[in-house]
Amino acid sequence: MFFSAALIMAGLVIGLVISSSLSLSQESHAEEGRISKEAVDFLSKSNRAITEVVASVKPAVVNISSVKTLKMVEGPNPFFQDPFFRRFFGDEFRNFEKPKDQKRSGLGSGVIVDKNGYILTNNHVIKGADEIKVTLSDKREFKGKVIGTDQKTDLAVIKIDAGNLPVVRLGDSDSLKSGETVFAIGNPFGLTQTVTAGIVSATGRANVGIADYEDFIQTDAAINPGNSGGALVNVKGELIGINTAIFSTTGGYQGIGFAIPSNMAKNVMDSLIKQGKVVRGWLGVSIQPLTDDLMKQFNLRDTNGVLVGDVVDDSPAEKGGIKRGDVIIEYNGKPVTDVRQLRNMVADSVPGRSVKVHLIRDGKKQVVEVKISEMPSESAAQIRSVDNQFKGISVQNLTPQLRESLDIPKRIDGVVVTDVDDDSPAAGTLFRNDVIMEINRKKIGSIKEYEEAASGTEKDENILLLIFRKGATLYVTISAK
Repeated sequence: MFFSAALIMAGLVIGLVISSSLSLSQESHAEEGRISKEAVDFLSKSNRAITEVVASVKPAVVNISSVKTLKMVEGPNPFFQDPFFRRFFGDEFRNFEKPKDQKRSGLGSGVIVDKNGYILTNNHVIKGADEIKVTLSDKREFKGKVIGTDQKTDLAVIKIDAGNLPVVRLGDSDSLKSGETVFAIGNPFGLTQTVTAGIVSATGRANVGIADYEDFIQTDAAINPGNSGGALVNVKGELIGINTAIFSTTGGYQGIGFAIPSNMAKNVMDSLIKQGKVVRGWLGVSIQPLTDDLMKQFNLRDTNGVLVGDVVDDSPAEKGGIKRGDVIIEYNGKPVTDVRQLRNMVADSVPGRSVKVHLIRDGKKQVVEVKISEMPSESAAQIRSVDNQFKGISVQNLTPQLRESLDIPKRIDGVVVTDVDDDSPAAGTLFRNDVIMEINRKKIGSIKEYEEAASGTEKDENILLLIFRKGATLYVTISAK
């Protein structure tokens, strides 16, 4: 009896303990399922901050649609030339023989940077366009006028006839650091006012193959077709980049996007607005990166700086005392780390201004003063205005800098193809960075020789070219149509 009572009491105690434990466990789980007020407040503040940044920028990001007319050059359809056909249907069908021009449309984005209607975008967004339509965030539409373009940086400035427009403040892209939060705003696939968020993955990206002057901001903020020309902004709502391209094996977003830094864009924009062209500084040297072997040969402590491989006669560098074999370690107060950086700094220099160049010569540090001049026109891309097989081809002299950046052997001479229009007879045959070495077996060593050879060909003539492409020389033909 006593034993039974004891068991009952023990069972009650155990039951109370289990019940109490279950209650505590349920309360614990309930507490774990709740979000603390502190967490909600923090996230709410973050959300408000992001929406405020986006709201301040979106009105200044526009949609740009362009229309380009492609001239059709196909010959008459032999079906309509058949006498049997014309005997029954007459000459009223002869209009079918004339090929109709085709219109190609494109979509992109732009950023209003001046309340009087100046808009920054990419050159490839409006290149070759016959019509440009700009749609604002409030749905108003305007006709866009091209103020200037710069193929070397893939930037363009257009203007609309409007005033008191919302603008995006320009930020200092030089102060950007990897890991900073950024927002990309544009019109991917025609979906207007789209915002994506990410971080700065890297700065100073070069050798991407998009433009001649590259100093890209890399970001993982989603950028897709149609985002080109849109805004990349920081947490202050400042424009720190113009979205330009993506690295993709599928054509869509894969986590790597590139934007042109705002400081580079500002320099190009100001030059295009004020002078109608981009004026770049010129030093007149051929430079190359320092390797460990070169460092030892020149008795250097490290590989910081760039090695001068050659100096152009009568150039600012020669006049300032720079010599072959010098190692440039500082330019205009900024340390020189690589070839790309020095090239961009020189290009951004104002012609006529003197700058101090710190260098190492024979193991000793020296300082020289160089008066920068404007880049010679012969080094700039030339677009042929001919009505033959060379129509729509842009070429450039093979400078030491291009030879170095494109890894072209010294034995190769010619002119470098910088662009081929879609409607050019050479489209699909010639490509960007091809080197034209011969035209109809005549050697080409400069733009002047190229122009003479190109202008001397007939419209209905098949052209034989010797070109250098990706490490090999090959013959190609541009066929008459």
